[in-house]
Amino acid sequence: MVVTTLPASAPMVVRTTEVPDPGPLLELLPEDFPMAWVRQGEGVVGWGQAARFDTIGANRFVAADRWWRRMVGTAVVRDEVRLPGSGPVAFGSFAFDDVPGSSSLVLPDTVVGHRSGRWWVTTIDVTGNLPGGAALPDVSRARRPAAVAYADGAHSGTEWEAIVAEAVRRITAGELEKVVLARDLIAESPEPIDLRWPLQRLSDGYPHCWTFSVDGMIGATPELLVRRERGLVTSRVLAGTIRRTGDDEHDLALAASLARSSKDLEEHEYAVRSVADALAPFCSSMNVPESPFVLHLPNVMHLATDLAGVTDSDASSLALAAALHPSAAVGGTPTAVALDVIREIEGLDRARYAGPVGWMDGRGDGEWGIALRSAEVSGSRLRLFAGCGIVAGSDPAAELAESVAKLVPMRDALSS
Repeated sequence: MVVTTLPASAPMVVRTTEVPDPGPLLELLPEDFPMAWVRQGEGVVGWGQAARFDTIGANRFVAADRWWRRMVGTAVVRDEVRLPGSGPVAFGSFAFDDVPGSSSLVLPDTVVGHRSGRWWVTTIDVTGNLPGGAALPDVSRARRPAAVAYADGAHSGTEWEAIVAEAVRRITAGELEKVVLARDLIAESPEPIDLRWPLQRLSDGYPHCWTFSVDGMIGATPELLVRRERGLVTSRVLAGTIRRTGDDEHDLALAASLARSSKDLEEHEYAVRSVADALAPFCSSMNVPESPFVLHLPNVMHLATDLAGVTDSDASSLALAAALHPSAAVGGTPTAVALDVIREIEGLDRARYAGPVGWMDGRGDGEWGIALRSAEVSGSRLRLFAGCGIVAGSDPAAELAESVAKLVPMRDALSS
């Protein structure tokens, strides 16, 4: 099933104009339908809806990529900036699994970007007319959420521990090597959530993550699935996690233990191998570090590896994201077996959690993260998600504690 909001027969007309520093990107967003992809103050934000493409099913990535190519193939573009993220930009959020869950690619009518000391505004018209200038609207301040109440999602903590134990049993029996299991937490507010509030809190608290908002899916992901930029392809793989204590000396000792942990190194190796294998057909050369580094975030530490490659392929960033999804970091190993186990025992509709989220420009360049440390928002109700990689040495109670730590960013963003 595909639902498409298409422009009229006239070509899309796009104007990108360089502007002086307009201030923090997230503070430019209106309350209605904000879209964002921001890290350390740089990135792109957008609002309005010039066109969109909604789809479900196994063909969702190919269908969305084809739609975008058609849109930009006939576009009239005036771009005086010519940086990745200038010109026409679509924001996307995709379902984790083939079914259920919808996926969308949204073309805003206004996009503001910031990169390397330059700022620009892109305006889009899909009726064939040259869009107006680069004036930015006045917006209200973000509204703090009213008191938020939390409740178990699909499973209680005890029930989820039993699911983890079943996964460990299957791994020990040799059915698979690793599976990633997710859980959700329900948050309710007396009134609709102003998404700009948690977005600004996430960006401030986790500046080294990619803060995103696309079609009601918000979060701050530490994991870059893929970036395509002028022939260079990069990916950041995270797998293997330990919770921080707040004591710097103790945390350094924990980081050292994480770097030596056979269980976590095994989990990480699976994830790196799955990404490298998926990117290899698109790259003429690749650099895959032999050992991971420890990525320090405010709430947790991860084993991390940054991969890089050179591509001569015309595959877009979205096509590369589709080839990578789902990596072992969010699915498991072997992939097909892990996905079957997830469908059988997880008992959770992930929707767009752990699916690709990000943006793509008219040249096919873009950035796609994995929708982690995230929430699906519907009015005053949110579903918060967290997931953990399960291998033979996993302890259900420890995995539950890890999932609680991974829920902290979204919980703090709603209460701070």
